[in-house]
Amino acid sequence: MASFKKTQIRSLPKIGQKVTADTLYWRKLNFPVTVKEFGPIDYIDVMPIEPYFIAVSSAAKVQIYNPITHQVHRHFTRFKEAAYGASIRSDGKLVIAGCDEGHVKLFDIGSKSLLRIFKGHKGPVHRCKFTTDNVHVVSFSDDKSVALWDLPSETEIIKFSEHSDYVRAGCVSSISSDLFLSGSFDHTVKLYDARSPTGSTISVDHGSPVESVLMYPSNSIFVSVGGTELRVWDMLAGGRLLARVSQHHKTITCLHLASDGKRLVTGGLDRHAKIYDVQSYQVVHTLDFPSPVLSLGITPDDFTVVAGMANGLISMQHRQTQAEARALNPKQSLKVQKKSQTAYRFRLNADFRSVNRTFNPATDVEVATKTDTNFVSRYDMFLRKFQYSKALDTVLTPYIRKKKPAITVGVMHELIRRNGLKSALAGRDDSSLSSILTFLARNINDPSHANIIIQVANTLLEIYESSSLTPQSEKLFLQLQEHVNREVEYVKHLMEIEGMLHILLASTTTQARRSSTYAVQGSPVKPMLPSAAAAANATMIFNVG
Repeated sequence: MASFKKTQIRSLPKIGQKVTADTLYWRKLNFPVTVKEFGPIDYIDVMPIEPYFIAVSSAAKVQIYNPITHQVHRHFTRFKEAAYGASIRSDGKLVIAGCDEGHVKLFDIGSKSLLRIFKGHKGPVHRCKFTTDNVHVVSFSDDKSVALWDLPSETEIIKFSEHSDYVRAGCVSSISSDLFLSGSFDHTVKLYDARSPTGSTISVDHGSPVESVLMYPSNSIFVSVGGTELRVWDMLAGGRLLARVSQHHKTITCLHLASDGKRLVTGGLDRHAKIYDVQSYQVVHTLDFPSPVLSLGITPDDFTVVAGMANGLISMQHRQTQAEARALNPKQSLKVQKKSQTAYRFRLNADFRSVNRTFNPATDVEVATKTDTNFVSRYDMFLRKFQYSKALDTVLTPYIRKKKPAITVGVMHELIRRNGLKSALAGRDDSSLSSILTFLARNINDPSHANIIIQVANTLLEIYESSSLTPQSEKLFLQLQEHVNREVEYVKHLMEIEGMLHILLASTTTQARRSSTYAVQGSPVKPMLPSAAAAANATMIFNVG
């Protein structure tokens, strides 16, 4: 007797995200550790040297966090109002911050003492940066000006007042201590050279209020973000636009470089951080956050990613080490260990082991065979016994019909093949009938299952059209009818659109042929466009149909 063949379940390939090296790299970030502050996180800056302390500006204070312990290492509260844009010097000894009073304050991280107060701005200072020589500071203010300050003498060296609106974005060159960028709400980005006091050397229009700017380490390219767009500019070509990227659907608020300058990270109010390849400016990965992102910080080794959000949350994510990966997934490591163990295919015969005699390979060695552990599902057990109604009930449980509809459809297909569908559907009460009707209404518009589900629906109607139904069953049949009518309407609209496209393409082909004929005969080529009457006729034809 032939062995029973299992029911074939047709499984379609799932359309998922393409797994790349960047995806695997950024997925190794652990679950975030969050810290709650009392106000929105205005700015985050990461110390460029170890231990990579994190400066966080929020409300009327600046706090230095330890990224390992997630505790506050230092805090500075010498502000009457809000503190903005705290930035750590490259040697990790000093921190500078702007405030609502229009001052720029310099602190010593070791002693927490206030060393300098730079006064000269008439509006709040939202961003301030140390220059690469560590003896000057650039400040960007709401009084529409950009100022360069001398640290030892606490004096203003030069001030530029070319913007016509608030200056909320700024950065300095990592090569030259004389070059710095400013971005303003007047939609412009300006490059200044401290050696040229006459004004900006480059000015470009971003097209929307500029939220953040960044200069590449090579000093040949700078980036600006504002609105939903990221724009890349060529500094050496006088500010020529190189690329425009729009991947966020809400305002982009911050910028940061990662992976030694090979990746660019943007954060926005849409609660996403997009990671771009700086060669193609294609998104290689996306990080999700629970609230709008206002600021980002990434350590130079990519080990820690810090995000500051509008609701006061600070999210710190660390990269998984190999030991942590093994601890989080011990089953996988056990599988690897089992695979590495040697599997013996041959074993000695029991008779040879029990009797002390000369070894004969032909009779004393036998091949080890695998035990047959084929699992037979419940619906296959019922199908083997020709209990079709019970087989169908098995695959109509809420979990299978919602999460794995392919199994339910596979069993229905097998019942159709065996001519057992009518007997499986007949004689059902309201409860079991409602499960079938709910499944049909849920999946009848799925193209991969529509053919089989339509046959099941027709069979169900043949069985129960003459019988009296309860109000609950009638309601479910009406819902199925609504789903079918809606699907028919969709198909009609698609046919109308298809007809219009056919006519437009046919007229375009005719135009091309006539143009080539005129060109061969030497006559002037007259442009021909598809008439509106043709499209109207197509619509009328399909509406009548």
